[in-house]
Amino acid sequence: MSWRALSPRRRLLFALVAAVVVAIGVVVAIQLLPGPATAVRTDQPGTVILVPGFGGDRDSLQPLADRIHADGRQAEVLTLPGDGTGDLLQQVSVLDKAVNDALRAGSPSVDIVGYSAGGVVARLWVADDAGAKKARRVITLGSPLHGTQLAAAGNALAPGACPTACQQLAPGSPILAPIGGAAGLPWLSIWTEDDQTVTPPDTARLPGAINLPLQQLCPGVRVSHEQLPTDSRVIALVLASLGQATLSAPAECPREGVS
Repeated sequence: MSWRALSPRRRLLFALVAAVVVAIGVVVAIQLLPGPATAVRTDQPGTVILVPGFGGDRDSLQPLADRIHADGRQAEVLTLPGDGTGDLLQQVSVLDKAVNDALRAGSPSVDIVGYSAGGVVARLWVADDAGAKKARRVITLGSPLHGTQLAAAGNALAPGACPTACQQLAPGSPILAPIGGAAGLPWLSIWTEDDQTVTPPDTARLPGAINLPLQQLCPGVRVSHEQLPTDSRVIALVLASLGQATLSAPAECPREGVS
């Protein structure tokens, strides 16, 4: 039966049914869309999500998470797939889900703290998942944002012993090539000149970020890569930066033991 052969009443009925179907489809599509279910309030501090480094050791970030929680903020240390040695892009998906879950749960905004390779995950998330529109700020600790020569050496000497994330962290790897600056997002990058894991240490430098070698602020201190997330001075710097309405460079070195 053709449309013209239908009576006006039947035409109206079919039109109403079609409109309902379209409306249901729109609602379903909106529900399936990834991303936060609420507007991000970058002027209001919310949940802090901490991203572990290569190997996915959550314990290294727990003291920092505990201090953030003691300051009255929600803090979550991510559990990364593949023990943090698998594809960095899969880790980006885990971070994006955690951010969206926090925003849907009512957090007005989200801050990201990435340690070591976790900072690379944060930068890839900003580039690939509109992180600049979801996060309030990012803080990275000893992150090889442009790769580390240690990963390149490991991949060259023992390719079978260098898992996917290790290969991706070699300087010049395809996954790192698109990494640019801070994408207009308030960003603090802290590293230590004593780092022998992220080499050279200033691969943590990011255009557009506040770039802070710890020894520039605290001359003569000795802090290794592994000590960064638990060092009391670093913890104090992170807490102060999370509490600022507008991110700015710290003026002085926190006293040892202050966290």
